[in-house]
Amino acid sequence: SPTGRPPQPASAPPIPPQAQYEGQVPPELMRQWNTIDCTDQEQRKPKTPADPTKPVVLCSQDGTVKYALGPAIVEGTHLTGAEAGIPQQGAGAWQVNLTFDGEGTKKFAEATKKLRDQPSPQNEFAIVLDDQVVSAPYVQEAIPGGQAQITGNFTQKEAQDLANVLKYGALPLQFTTQEVNTVSPTLGGDQLKGGLIAMILGLALTVLYSLLYYRGLGVVAMVSLAVAAALTYAVVVLLGPAMGFALSLAGIAGLVIAIGITADSFIVFFERIRDEIREGRTLRVAIEYGWTRARRTILVADFVSFLAAAVLYLMATGGVKGFAFTLGLTTLVDVAVVFLFTKPLVTLLARYKFFAQGHPLSGLDPKRLGAKQRPAPTPGRRRPAAKPAAKEA
Repeated sequence: SPTGRPPQPASAPPIPPQAQYEGQVPPELMRQWNTIDCTDQEQRKPKTPADPTKPVVLCSQDGTVKYALGPAIVEGTHLTGAEAGIPQQGAGAWQVNLTFDGEGTKKFAEATKKLRDQPSPQNEFAIVLDDQVVSAPYVQEAIPGGQAQITGNFTQKEAQDLANVLKYGALPLQFTTQEVNTVSPTLGGDQLKGGLIAMILGLALTVLYSLLYYRGLGVVAMVSLAVAAALTYAVVVLLGPAMGFALSLAGIAGLVIAIGITADSFIVFFERIRDEIREGRTLRVAIEYGWTRARRTILVADFVSFLAAAVLYLMATGGVKGFAFTLGLTTLVDVAVVFLFTKPLVTLLARYKFFAQGHPLSGLDPKRLGAKQRPAPTPGRRRPAAKPAAKEA
């Protein structure tokens, strides 16, 4: 069986033109041997594929060994199987078991018969893949049966790696065309345009609902949504050149859902304010009480959305990853807009009579909200002032 042998250093002297090599090494091969430096990664692999029918000088994959090789005797297409295993006796290191087809069996038998009687290193045969030598075992005996074992104190990983190189590098793969479809580039553009239209339509419907239901507060929601949209657009534009982010159809779907998440934060805040007004509190007090209760709900809801987006981003691939990214991004934008813009804006508007006095169009009219009427304080009876004592004459 072929046995792996320790690699020779790449700095070995050039092949001498005398002694046992005289007349056996072609001059062209000698020139290649003297000019190729296997330690140089650029020279390690030939610029043009090597001709398997001619002698060639190749390097090992790690660049530590230089080989002068004759023409290929057995091509990889004749190898029908390569498996890593342990000898049947159950002892010893791992080995690689090879199986050849009929023609490969004949050629491999002739080659091993010739190599068996050669001195080292001429009794070696090289296993070449992509013009690099992956292994070079030497032959112990002729192998006529079409089955061979490569031994050499392999570890399990080394044996499996070599078997994979032989198996997947040698077995021919053929791809059969099942169907060919030509898709116009305008189709993707139309889908992207449709997604943008859906996002704009969803934004418009959200604004319309806010104006009809919350009236004056609907303007606050509209401005806040505009700020959130502008901030999201700015972040997307900045991420484009920074990390190659491109807005896809799945990303637009994430933006559409983000509109609902942002609107939900406004609804929670506005409804808390209305609840406090129904309890008979003034607008300024209602804003502070309502915000204290609403922000916890907003943070919990946004945290759940961001957590779902993060898990989806880590677990998913392709377009779903883009959806998760935009969903997580817009969730962070929602928190920033509600805390840094919407709440301060509502606090500022509470100073104006239109909102403070509950104008019917403000959306904060106590009568429409069914606010409780707090009893007016009853005036107490005034005690008569004490008269000064009369002076005695």
